[in-house]
Amino acid sequence: MLRTLFFKLILGLWFTAWAPILLVGLITKRTNRFLVTKCAAGVLVLARIFAGIRYTIHWPATNPDGVPAKPNENVRLDGKSIIAAKHMSILEVAILETHIPNSFFIVKRELLWIPIFGWAFWRMGLQPVNRKRGATNMNKLVDAVAKKIMDGQVLIIFPEGTRTRPGHPIPLKRGLLFLAHRLKLPILPVGTDAGLYWPKRGRMHPGMANVYFEPELPATASLDEIGAAINRHSA
Repeated sequence: MLRTLFFKLILGLWFTAWAPILLVGLITKRTNRFLVTKCAAGVLVLARIFAGIRYTIHWPATNPDGVPAKPNENVRLDGKSIIAAKHMSILEVAILETHIPNSFFIVKRELLWIPIFGWAFWRMGLQPVNRKRGATNMNKLVDAVAKKIMDGQVLIIFPEGTRTRPGHPIPLKRGLLFLAHRLKLPILPVGTDAGLYWPKRGRMHPGMANVYFEPELPATASLDEIGAAINRHSA
C-alpha cells in the first residue's frame, strides 16, 4: 500500500508541475498537443519507475506467420476508423495518447471544466459530450466528430462510458453504433488488462500491462460483436 500512496503522491506532484507549462502551451494548438502528449508520456515513465508497471502493445497480426506487427497500410489508424477501447485506468489513456498520432477522445463535458488541464484538453481537440441532451446532442456530436476526422484526426472512444473493474464488463453505449453508422466508419476494438495493475480504486500492482488491438470490425457490427472483441483479451 505504501508503494501506491507514494506513486499517487508523485503523480500529484507531476501534474502540479505541469499545470503552468500547459497554461503557456495554450498559446497554440500544436504546442498544446505536444505538451499534453509529453505529460502523458511522463505518466508512463512514473508508473514504470515508482509503481513497477510496464506495458506492451499487441498490434493486429498482419504477417503470414501470425507475429504481431505494428500498423501498416492494411490497418486503418489514419482517422478512417473508430478506435473503441476498454477503459480501466489512466494507463491506457496515456498509452493511446502517446502511440496514436493526432488522436482525440470523446469525453464528458465536465472534464473540460478542470482548471488548466481541462482547458488544455479542449485546446488539443477533445470532443465534449453532454449526456443529458439526448438525440439533439448526438446529432451535433456527429457533425463535430466528422469535421475532426476530415481534418485527419483519429477518434478514440470508450464505449462502456466509464472505467471498469477486472471481471466486471459494462454493456456498451449505443452512441458508438450511432457514430459508426452515421459516419460509415469501421471499428477498431482495443482491449486491455491495465486494471489488474492500475485499478479504479485500491492498491496498484507491479507487472506488465497489455493493450490489444483486435481485428477491425465493419460499421454494421453489433454491440455484442464489438463487446466480445474488446473483452477478448481484457481482464
